[in-house]
Amino acid sequence: QGIRARETLQKGLEKAIQEKLQNTQGKDYADALDILIESGKEHGKELTMQELKDGTLELIFAAYATTASASTSLIMQLLKHPRVLEKLREELRSKGILHNGCICEGSLRLDNIGGLQYLDCVIKEVLRLFTPISGGYRTVLQTFELDGFQIPKGWSVMYSIRDTHDTAPVFKDVDVFDPDRFGQGRSEDKDGRFHYLPFGGGVRTCLGKHLAKLFLKALAIELASSSRFELATRTFPRITLVPVVHPVDGLKVKFFGLDSNQNEILTGTDAMLGATV
Repeated sequence: QGIRARETLQKGLEKAIQEKLQNTQGKDYADALDILIESGKEHGKELTMQELKDGTLELIFAAYATTASASTSLIMQLLKHPRVLEKLREELRSKGILHNGCICEGSLRLDNIGGLQYLDCVIKEVLRLFTPISGGYRTVLQTFELDGFQIPKGWSVMYSIRDTHDTAPVFKDVDVFDPDRFGQGRSEDKDGRFHYLPFGGGVRTCLGKHLAKLFLKALAIELASSSRFELATRTFPRITLVPVVHPVDGLKVKFFGLDSNQNEILTGTDAMLGATV
């Protein structure tokens, strides 16, 4: 079923790529597919249709879907844990990033964001409990034995990120959302190499992990500083794990803009600011 689904996706992608290749005029922007097509030309070798399809599929799954999943999980946990959100705001104030309800101009620099320790703990905890993908596949390079079972060279094996996070002995109360577990006093992710691996591990660890974490941190700062948001449904949605972690019927949230006094903005754009997404 997975192979057939992939073939269906690739047929749709090939049609979109063909249209892209035939209609190159009149555009004043470059999207991800444009950049992918041009990347081969820059090195004197145009990518084949199969390479373009594989690259596009990888972008959709590994870049878009996983980041959307983690972003949704972040918003949901901030909704469920208002004390975490307030503690995050306190850190932003103490670091001079948030003042009078506004992000201070010029404060969102890499060094400033990198120095937000509690924010880092929040992102780590979101990725521990709600890792977007369940695991990864590897090929056995050398026969080895695990718990009395021999795993032959050449076999395909899968490591489970989610099960590792659920069973790793270093994590206390594994089902509890507790960003402080990653704080300096506890540092539960420091005990052992492979207890915490939301981006995989080894030489094939996720290439985009630093960009993904930066994106999530920027989103958290925006949420904590310039808006009020609330659940637009009576209860939180059920979560499914396939193909990535996501709410079954979506996460419906209302966002409201705030002014410098932390009052809701009542303007002509109020309908948009209060829209459900």
